[in-house]
Amino acid sequence: MSTRAVPGLHRALGGALLAAAVIGLCAACSGKSDDAAAAAATTPRLVTLTSAQLQRVRLYTVAPGSFHKSVQASGVVDFDNDQATSVLAPMSGPVSRLLVEAGQAVRAGQPLATVDSPDYATAVSTYRKALSAAQNARRIAETDKDLAQHNGVSAREAQQAQSDAAGAEADRDAARQTLVSLKLSAQAIRDIQQGRATSAIEGEIRAPIAGTVAEKLITPGQLLQAGTTPAFTIANLSRMWVMAQIPASDLASIHVGDTALVETGGAPAAVSGVVDNIGALVNPDTRAVLARVAVTNPGGVLKKQMYVRVTIQSRQATSGLLAPVSAILRDDENLPFVYVAQAGGGFARRHVTLGYRAGDQYEIAEGLQAGERVVVDGGLFVQFMQNQ
Repeated sequence: MSTRAVPGLHRALGGALLAAAVIGLCAACSGKSDDAAAAAATTPRLVTLTSAQLQRVRLYTVAPGSFHKSVQASGVVDFDNDQATSVLAPMSGPVSRLLVEAGQAVRAGQPLATVDSPDYATAVSTYRKALSAAQNARRIAETDKDLAQHNGVSAREAQQAQSDAAGAEADRDAARQTLVSLKLSAQAIRDIQQGRATSAIEGEIRAPIAGTVAEKLITPGQLLQAGTTPAFTIANLSRMWVMAQIPASDLASIHVGDTALVETGGAPAAVSGVVDNIGALVNPDTRAVLARVAVTNPGGVLKKQMYVRVTIQSRQATSGLLAPVSAILRDDENLPFVYVAQAGGGFARRHVTLGYRAGDQYEIAEGLQAGERVVVDGGLFVQFMQNQ
């Protein structure tokens, strides 16, 4: 290549480099301008309204306030186990008759069913023998006591006779208690004591408490095992328990003594109650804690195992910054915000964090301070003007 051609080549390369640098600078400037324009488009701006437009806007001054939290939970109805019992068969044998039906009110001691039980014959025979043995032992003891006073028997023999009599009387009393535990009537026991003949005695299953026959668990002919076979469930249905499932996050808001409303869905009105116990264990499956609500049961609307909705009203007041529900708007991402009046005029959009809703007010956890004024009427109009 000639030495003349080199300077021309240098000039051409320099021009190309200069052009590339200019293009790159312009592109950078253009990119910065586009970013600034996008940022300006997405940044909320202050909204200024005319005097006439301000007539459509109503403001509210945010201030601290107190409220009572309510906790809603699902629950299951159960018997009041302080006033309900499972009746076990006190004797063995087949059921001969059922004397009551489920749903029937009964009094304490009322017969519920009869049983053809050999336990009764054995118990009656044992009591008769114990009565006779006790009478004979006492008669011998009294005779030996008299003889001992006249040196007819030794003092040791008299003392042994007294001991034998006391043992026989203890056996008699134990046999009688067996009849009582088998629910034999007092008249039948007196007949046995007086030596009168008794007809064939049927075993009876009796109600241990007054209440309603909630469950009938046996049928005629069924063979019962003493102390094992459940026969009936007797319960006082005028008062029930509702076991409410309380999430761990709501535990701090409820306490024993808080009032509650129980809704069944089918009842015309909610049933009132009181929280009387809060469990100490967390259910490993639901991660909830059981709160027991004692409720009255007018008309028997609540049934065992019924699913209900429970609303517990806390007696303990909670304080926080409150704003009306009407002040809360939502942006395109469904995030809550409010319009806050500014000192120099106009309104600025500000996102807030919502807490508990107390009636027509929200607790504002973050985003506002006491004394600030927010738009509560006309917020949509302010939003429309901001988007123009």
